[in-house]
Amino acid sequence: MVLPNQLTVLRIILTPIFLILFLTNDPLLKQISLIVFIIAALTDWYDGWLARKFNYITDWGKFWDPLADKILTSAAFLGFVYIKILPLWMVLIIIVRDFLITGLRAYADYKGHSFPTSYYAKVKTFIQLTFLYYLLIVYVGQNTVQIFTGHERLFDILMNQTFVYVTMLIVTAITFHSGVTYLYKSRRLIKNLFQHEN
Repeated sequence: MVLPNQLTVLRIILTPIFLILFLTNDPLLKQISLIVFIIAALTDWYDGWLARKFNYITDWGKFWDPLADKILTSAAFLGFVYIKILPLWMVLIIIVRDFLITGLRAYADYKGHSFPTSYYAKVKTFIQLTFLYYLLIVYVGQNTVQIFTGHERLFDILMNQTFVYVTMLIVTAITFHSGVTYLYKSRRLIKNLFQHEN
């Protein structure tokens, strides 16, 4: 197995480790969970760079690399649902959309069809990750006594329930809209894909 694929496997392995650490009541373990998440996210950038630079592109990697990304981000979103910071229905919309499009693109690639990632989808991913990093960093800081003490008012503002809800609503709307737009623009390709299957 080439190195980019090994990094993809590592990202999948790190995902449950991150989630377990994140959901503990130990502030130190929560801090470590943030580090684990960042490392896992960096493997995504690095394995993509390696694959392009040294042409380490395999069918296995094309399927599992984007799936590993969705597993990691979905775990983080679900973690915030569990601790009652994010609403479940919004997170489910994001997860269903991302796995549906990722699965469709992987299946199309398997069948020899090209479903390129749109610029809109890349913007969506950037917005998702920016919001996730924001929540992770602020939440971990809020649960770190040395950081939280003396900055209680600031953290009340940063984790304001209405602000988080509205921001998540915007992220969800963009994610849903990007998915619908992608499916609509690719409708002929999708139709041909499944007609070819039949």
